[in-house]
Amino acid sequence: MNFKDYITIVEDWPQEGVRFKDITTLMQNGPAYKAAIDELATYAKAQNADVIVGPEARGFVVGCPISTKLEIGFVPVRKKGKLPREVIECDYGLEYGKDCLTMHKDAIKEGQRVLITDDLLATGGTIEATTKLVEELGGVVVGIAFLIELAYLDGRKKLGTYDLFSLMTYN
Repeated sequence: MNFKDYITIVEDWPQEGVRFKDITTLMQNGPAYKAAIDELATYAKAQNADVIVGPEARGFVVGCPISTKLEIGFVPVRKKGKLPREVIECDYGLEYGKDCLTMHKDAIKEGQRVLITDDLLATGGTIEATTKLVEELGGVVVGIAFLIELAYLDGRKKLGTYDLFSLMTYN
């Protein structure tokens, strides 16, 4: 299936010159969304993942259906102040400032095989912070899976030697 057929390109959003890749049209098409999740789940299974981790909010719409399909857990990574129990934190840089991601301190067990999912790989900052959280708790990142990779932003560079899988790539 050519998944790019289900992605809507929105010109000049959120600012002039940006060609935004809208995944909601993929999600609105049941068979296409299922096929995309099935392919990502096949990758997760091949990596022998014990748990799926995804940053809010779009990492949830990718990771939760994968974890359900594989019958393994899902761990949310959220912005500071959104998780109710004791957390660990990781600050990361944005284009104009910084932000902070958190994960429950008891979410990952030592040696647990973790697959990280998100909708899009752009510059890699969010996923780099997520890998740091997983590894701080003793988890082993066995792969990182995306619906879309914007190769021209070179996010892979920030993610080093992690095994990456992207369903669609825009050069």
